[in-house]
Amino acid sequence: MTNLTATDYEIIIGLEVHVQLKTRTKLFCRCSTEFGQPPNTQVCPVCLGLPGSLPVMNRRAFELGLKTAVALHCTIPPFTKWDRKNYYYPDLPKGYQISQYDLPMSHSGWLEISDPKGEFPTKRVGIIRAHLEEDAGKSMHDEAAGRSDSRIDLNRTGTPLLEIVSEPDMRSPREARAYLTELKLLLEFLEVSDCNMQEGSLRVDANINLHVPTATGKIETPIVEIKNMNSFRAVERALTYEAERQYVAWRETGKTKGQVPKTTRGWDDQRMVTFGQRQKEESSDYRYFPDPDLLPVTVKPETVDAVRSSLGELPASTRQALETEHQLSAYDADVILNQGRAFVAYFREVAAECGDAKQACNWATQEVLRSCNESGIGISAFPVSATSLGKLLSAVREGTVPSSRAKEVFATMLRDRSTVAEALVHLGIQAVDRSELETLCRQLLGENPRIVADVKAGKAQAAGALVGQAKRRNPNVNPNDIREICARLIAEMP
Repeated sequence: MTNLTATDYEIIIGLEVHVQLKTRTKLFCRCSTEFGQPPNTQVCPVCLGLPGSLPVMNRRAFELGLKTAVALHCTIPPFTKWDRKNYYYPDLPKGYQISQYDLPMSHSGWLEISDPKGEFPTKRVGIIRAHLEEDAGKSMHDEAAGRSDSRIDLNRTGTPLLEIVSEPDMRSPREARAYLTELKLLLEFLEVSDCNMQEGSLRVDANINLHVPTATGKIETPIVEIKNMNSFRAVERALTYEAERQYVAWRETGKTKGQVPKTTRGWDDQRMVTFGQRQKEESSDYRYFPDPDLLPVTVKPETVDAVRSSLGELPASTRQALETEHQLSAYDADVILNQGRAFVAYFREVAAECGDAKQACNWATQEVLRSCNESGIGISAFPVSATSLGKLLSAVREGTVPSSRAKEVFATMLRDRSTVAEALVHLGIQAVDRSELETLCRQLLGENPRIVADVKAGKAQAAGALVGQAKRRNPNVNPNDIREICARLIAEMP
């Protein structure tokens, strides 16, 4: 690709995110939504669309969708209905998908995004709509064995999805990735989805085109929808590539929006390119009409108010609190926030116990997070409670536990599920009296006149040898205390 600059064109990006809601059963039947079961074992006449079967709405799915829509500041209409979206794919057994068309369950919301690195200013991305629909099945193509055959697994058919459609408000692939990161964080805070992209719980389609300034005015390139992106990094890469491809294509052909229909392209993450798939359908191609088997849903204002009051603290306000109340940097606040609501609560309890938010942040984001990742357990099951870690950090600040041995104490607490006091006994760590430290320092200075002379000559680093000797004689001494006392005693010498 040609190396282009941001001044050559303006990127216009809108995202469609499909989120699988965390329900035990499907949207219109009682089949399980559990992932990873043998193909076609979680189906019934309703999700297969057999004659005579009738759908019944999953109330829990609607509640989770409503919760998300309220958190996205959407308008919740008092009346919403279901529509049939007609198209014919092998993995769509009914020949239509139950979705929502002209009267979605929510519309006109927004999500605020920011970048801790400061690459773009804080901005609001508009939400056109968030509506419920059922998922299709899954086509599995086997080309590796040389047969090039396809199989259909309908277990996923009928799984409840919330489709969240943004306004085309993003102006860079970086902004698009930030939007997805913030949206995923919100969904996890609300506990409406596990957002596991590998299992298909969160899928992204990206719409992109360019506004190119010319001597006669601004032109717009044809809109392209990109699919097959299995990570947020892949979304960013695909959009970066596609922007450059569109600009080169416009320079070569001169084709603009309106002259070329909207197309769908896939993303090849190994080759790092997009590739043509098909011409994108218009809404008229789907022949939407109201589903005759499902009743409309009415939502009372008091229901919306109750949902809004139940949301609790959301990521945006939590981030602000971490930065203002706890004086954390934007980067540190984001690291903690991105681990989820339970991790935020853990950090806050540690900070309250030890009285030092920065110290609590360092330990939570380094030792605790590393241990969680290595053991594969979540913070709710972490063996060292927030109170216990806070007590350890308090002991370090007070000098009861030498800072050089704090990680050793933590490792013992983690392994033995012990308290700070029990770990100290096990390791033989005892607090050293101040007078005992001073006596030890006087002995060391008397035995090391050369080091004393070097320190007096301005070689302060020479005192490091005294710390090493002190640790060998008593492993429980605090190195900082040894340095401080030795420096004072040397300064008092004639």
